[in-house]
Amino acid sequence: METYGKILLIAMPAFLLLVLFEKWYGWYKGRDTVRGMDMLSSLSSGVTNVTKDVLGISLSIITYEWLVRNIAVYHVQSTVWTYIIAFIVLDFSGYWVHRVDHKINFFWNSHIVHHSSEEFNLACALRQSISVFVQLFTFLLIPAALLGVPAQVIAIVAPIHLFAQFWYHTRHINKMGVLEKILVTPSHHRVHHAINPEYIDKNLSQIFIFWDKIFGTFQEELPDKPPVYGITRPVRTWNPIKINFVHLWLLIKDAWRTKRWKDKLRIWFMPTGWRPADVEEKYPLFKIKDVYNFEKYNPLHNSILYAWAWFQTIVLLLLISYLFANIADIGSPGMFIYGGFIFLYIYAYTELMDRNSYALIWELFKNITGIAIVYYLGDWFGASAYFSWLNTVLILYFIASSLITAWFVSFEFRKNSKTIPANIVA
Repeated sequence: METYGKILLIAMPAFLLLVLFEKWYGWYKGRDTVRGMDMLSSLSSGVTNVTKDVLGISLSIITYEWLVRNIAVYHVQSTVWTYIIAFIVLDFSGYWVHRVDHKINFFWNSHIVHHSSEEFNLACALRQSISVFVQLFTFLLIPAALLGVPAQVIAIVAPIHLFAQFWYHTRHINKMGVLEKILVTPSHHRVHHAINPEYIDKNLSQIFIFWDKIFGTFQEELPDKPPVYGITRPVRTWNPIKINFVHLWLLIKDAWRTKRWKDKLRIWFMPTGWRPADVEEKYPLFKIKDVYNFEKYNPLHNSILYAWAWFQTIVLLLLISYLFANIADIGSPGMFIYGGFIFLYIYAYTELMDRNSYALIWELFKNITGIAIVYYLGDWFGASAYFSWLNTVLILYFIASSLITAWFVSFEFRKNSKTIPANIVA
């Protein structure tokens, strides 16, 4: 937990710089693939995911340590081969978890956030799930457990394996020659994120593309079929917390509404997107049929709202960096209170990005909570030891943030409630 937090203190600025570099590079080349609000939504989603992971808010039914203790038939020596074996096994496991996420209704909810962006860029790589509270697929690591690969090695290799999936989320790298036969490349992953009928549920590998070729899910990027990104039932929100549970909420409603008990039970395990016939007829949902002609989600915003959203994101990154740097000193239950505040913070300002009038209620709730924390603790989780002026600045920020949000909701949003084409807004 603490170690992962320290790693993220280095990784987060690096990822942010790369995201901003891609934005600049696209502008420089006259091919900008990064929309501003979409990027901020992705960054916010990334923060929710790493906050959940650092706080350890998940449970494994079978732990890897238990597997090693009970089924290991050999114990590999701690050499470079140990790490290579761990990496390959994690990649094999990742392929099958990914495939299940795409194929079964219930598990799609844990993956929908990653595909929710209607763009394809480095920022969308940061859209990772917070909705998985129980880890069900540890058994896929049995090959490593049989060889006795230590749990500490898996703990080291796992974040490396995750971070290695960042770079190929881009449209600025074309096909890469011989590497296309071995590794997942940007071309392969563009196919995976596309909603074109010929591309859906293809290229599920994470590092080594040969898993798709072995198990029959490989699809090359076709020159006459440019990928179109997103999901066929678009979420139409910038709020990453809503996105994480939108599919689950649909399943709950459909299971409640259908009249057949068989459908109430099987909806969870049917192929992704399946709905009971009686519910689909009575409660139809919009689904993109012509992937080359649909309107991307893009609520009208001016430069003031965009600048304010950036300011809120910067404050968020400072707050989360402080948590990760001091999580051992903050301890429990303080770190969970802090994490809850982070989630509330993100929910509030992404609602504002959506131009939702309820954003003011969430913002007031967030800021009252923040002031209450400072008042109750007499400090912001020990930060005054470093910055004696911080309490005053935070209280002023909470008050100003409430007033600015009230201005947006009460005056600015009433001027125009339309949406505008996504290709003409930063």
